[in-house]
Amino acid sequence: MPNPIGSSKLRARALGFRLFRPILAGATLRERVVACVGALVGITLTGLICGLVFGEGPHIPLIVAPMGASAVLLFAVPASPLAQPWPVIGGNTISAFMGVLAAHLIADPVVAIGVGVSLAIAAMSLTRSLHPPGGAAALTALIGGPAVTSAGFLFPLLPVCINSVILVGLGIAFHKISRRNYPHVAVPAAANTHGTSDLPAPIRVGFTPEDVDAALVTLGETLDIDRSDLDRLLRQVELQALVRTQGELTCQEVMSRDVVTIGLDGSSERARSLLLAHNIRTLPVVDAAGRLVGALGLRDLALRDSGRIAEVMSEARIAAVDDPAVGLVPALTDGRTHAIFVTAADRTVLGVITQTDVLATLARTASAKAFGLPAEDAA
Repeated sequence: MPNPIGSSKLRARALGFRLFRPILAGATLRERVVACVGALVGITLTGLICGLVFGEGPHIPLIVAPMGASAVLLFAVPASPLAQPWPVIGGNTISAFMGVLAAHLIADPVVAIGVGVSLAIAAMSLTRSLHPPGGAAALTALIGGPAVTSAGFLFPLLPVCINSVILVGLGIAFHKISRRNYPHVAVPAAANTHGTSDLPAPIRVGFTPEDVDAALVTLGETLDIDRSDLDRLLRQVELQALVRTQGELTCQEVMSRDVVTIGLDGSSERARSLLLAHNIRTLPVVDAAGRLVGALGLRDLALRDSGRIAEVMSEARIAAVDDPAVGLVPALTDGRTHAIFVTAADRTVLGVITQTDVLATLARTASAKAFGLPAEDAA
């Protein structure tokens, strides 16, 4: 017989999950707390600064209501294209101007508010400054009361533009302190590093940017995400699916353990000799304690050979022993990285994984699955 108390607890837990499940992808509790603190700081200081600079009084509001909506975007979804500096400043200011223009040209207030918001959307779209609170800025210019009406065409500049500039400035400072990426810069598309017309290896197979565009056309909806970010997200999904389906083998099982290294006090001639003698493309550079400090290849030696290893070496890519080996595929197919070094927590070199190792691993895994063998048999 079912336990009614247990069933009630399960239903309550499910209801709680639905209530507190984030409406936006990636919106963790920490992100929400940071957004709340940011909005508190941003809005409070914006009002305070405007009060100190322009003085308080009934002649003009210190801060307009649309700034609250701008703060939601600026601090809660800083990666959104609608929350970037130009949309916040330009969108609010241009929209407020459209509202004032509609108020001066159209006598009927009901018609004016509709036209004002409509013009705001059109103007923001044409100036690539689409910002949802801009619609509220246009509406405020139309129904904001005597102080706004008396300000006329000055209203879009003071306080709307000034409010927006201060809020964005505070947002940039706050996100820098909280180590968040703002203004958000989309990761550029992978480029072919060999100077040929072929697509880079990571995007030569699978879906293409044209496929993404075609999918967006098919959906017929506008998504609040940068086009480049959407492409990057989908490729990360592909990688996660690969790790999930073929990620049984760890770096520890795949890596070469007899690693040829060179010390910081070594010479360029010695490095070149080791690379050629062992037929390898990258050497790990280690300090006196055996900790990884960099990587060195023939290309590094050819481009900037000064005789000193520390001045020639480049940054080394690392992985942990329990990382899935197939998770290294993107790094090893970027056209620049030929080897990834497996290190301990103190950066002591434990092994190395090359492009050949990963290719062999994928081939063995695929063969094992084709013959119905357990994944560990592919190792």
